[in-house]
Amino acid sequence: MGSRGRPRGDQGADPDPEPEAGAGRGAEQDAAAGPEPGGRADRRRTARRVKRRRRTRRAGELPLLVVVALCIALILKTFLVQAFFIPSGSMEQTIRIGDRVLVDKLTPWFGSKAERGDVVVFKDPGGWLGGESARPAPDPVGVKQVKQALTFIGLLPSADEQDVIKRVIGVGGDTVKCCDARGRVTVNGSPLDEPYISPGNAPSEIPFEVQVPEGRIFVMGDHRSNSADSRYHLDEAFQGTVSEGDVVGQAVVIAWPFGHWRRLEQPATFRMVPDQARRTRRAPRRRPRDASFA
Repeated sequence: MGSRGRPRGDQGADPDPEPEAGAGRGAEQDAAAGPEPGGRADRRRTARRVKRRRRTRRAGELPLLVVVALCIALILKTFLVQAFFIPSGSMEQTIRIGDRVLVDKLTPWFGSKAERGDVVVFKDPGGWLGGESARPAPDPVGVKQVKQALTFIGLLPSADEQDVIKRVIGVGGDTVKCCDARGRVTVNGSPLDEPYISPGNAPSEIPFEVQVPEGRIFVMGDHRSNSADSRYHLDEAFQGTVSEGDVVGQAVVIAWPFGHWRRLEQPATFRMVPDQARRTRRAPRRRPRDASFA
């Protein structure tokens, strides 16, 4: 009968084989040696080390980023754009007390000059702010120093700088006069239509006629009855005109509060004003043909 009844796979096999010598000792040594290199525990430890390194690197980079941001803000304030606080009502209703305006300081660096109708910020020529300023209440100790630091780098508008904001009415060579038969201000004989003047104000209650010197501007506030502008300094040198070199920049937008946000654009009436230089260069009138000569 032989192998009948046995599974084929069991033919010739030892029914009770003995384990090879040393096999058990090898398994015990592997278990005692712990997890293989590159296992899950090692990966976790490596991930924790990477996270710690990243946190340390970020903490070290933070002061550098702060310094870079402050430098950029200071450069922007010095050469590009600066915020200004409006302490008086001389430009109402266009710009109100407490408004913050952004002033373009870049274009003057490239030789751009103030034009008729522009709203400009300029350094106080001397005593102009005396009757206009409405300074805010002083801040407590600590808050004042923080505001001064933020103002220095341009993150806050200055409320202490002696700067004046007005609208340019005439530039070098222009003749600015008030008033014509209808009570309007004229520039080179062209009357101005001034819808920006504060309601209830006349274009000017002070009669004047000024020939603006080259390199200077004649300025007026939109709140004509509450603006100590060029008209109030006619008896001074240069008849109340301001040097173009004292212009800080052109106010381009009211940035704060958001309810007053608006762009400050050149009014259309100033585009109709002829240049005085062009008027003086006109050819003289010809004599009539039948005129006799001496």
